[in-house]
Amino acid sequence: MNSGAPKSLAFTEDDPRWKAVTTRDASADGGFVYAVKTTGIYCRPSCPSRAPNRQNVGFFTTPAEAEAAGFRACLRCRPGGRSAAELNAEIVARACRAIEGAEAPSRLDALATAVGMSPHHLHRQFKAIVGVTPHAYGAAHRAKRLRAELEDEKSSVTEAIYGAGYSSSSRFYENSDALLGMTPTAFRRGGARETIRFAVGQCSLGAVLVAATQKGVCAIMLGDDPEALLRDLQDRFPAADLIGGDGDFEALVARVVGLVEAPALGLDLPLDVRGTAFQQRVWQALRDIPAGATNSYREVAERIGQPSAVRAVAQACGANEIAVAIPCHRVVRLDGSISGYRWGVERKRALLSREGANGAVE
Repeated sequence: MNSGAPKSLAFTEDDPRWKAVTTRDASADGGFVYAVKTTGIYCRPSCPSRAPNRQNVGFFTTPAEAEAAGFRACLRCRPGGRSAAELNAEIVARACRAIEGAEAPSRLDALATAVGMSPHHLHRQFKAIVGVTPHAYGAAHRAKRLRAELEDEKSSVTEAIYGAGYSSSSRFYENSDALLGMTPTAFRRGGARETIRFAVGQCSLGAVLVAATQKGVCAIMLGDDPEALLRDLQDRFPAADLIGGDGDFEALVARVVGLVEAPALGLDLPLDVRGTAFQQRVWQALRDIPAGATNSYREVAERIGQPSAVRAVAQACGANEIAVAIPCHRVVRLDGSISGYRWGVERKRALLSREGANGAVE
């Protein structure tokens, strides 16, 4: 290696690439490599080796540039090939395909053997990358297969249950409400025989539709067009018995309108929350955010123990159909700015303003 420091080593202390090195930021892998003149070695930003002294470090755009300057590749992080994160992502993807292709729930040890990783490491990497454990992913996939089987009327409900990979119909029926929100037969009929009461009211943010089953409130929707809100409810439950609310139900709608006008008051009513296991964890985390406070999508992901699932958290917020009572309006971007909202950004801004939320900016 050349004895003199190459020009690429002359960088300032506040270079953002140095921060990526000191934090071992895997997301920076592929963007550059860093070289250490005292060892003659270059590494990727996420290299687990001990951090070198800043004055000995320089940066190159590609491994080829570092090698042309006389540096050799680190044998630990292997910057010339795929990163550990890329390899782990590939292995987890193979595990997902194996789970999806299995006729029965996959055991963690068998799954780990199939993809060439230890059970503990697979469990940890799977949860970090996918956002849920292999067991939860398998359960969600079986539920998805079940819905597809039920939509195919050529098979019986029992055949659909076993065809989706459930080993026991009795065990499935114990959890059918959580998986489908109703019995399999009712699901096949598009919510047939399920009674949903609803009513539409008006508030300062426009129209508000409130719907409830025997279990609790299943929808609070905001919009400009009451008819559009009703069509949305009908699309969700095309064969359910939708019944206009009576006087008692109108009182419930009044309480919801009060919640919209003063969201800090909260709504002490049972909710019929329907979603995947991951979505329900996110929605519970949203309910734990106090009025007047906000969390970023990253903070919510960290609170549920899935720091890498920021995008999945955002998707869960977008899938929430119970406005204000499940306060997805309290989730903002990392810099505090207000991002998209299912019922319109202006409504989100108004709700935060009514709560006196700190940190949300235009």
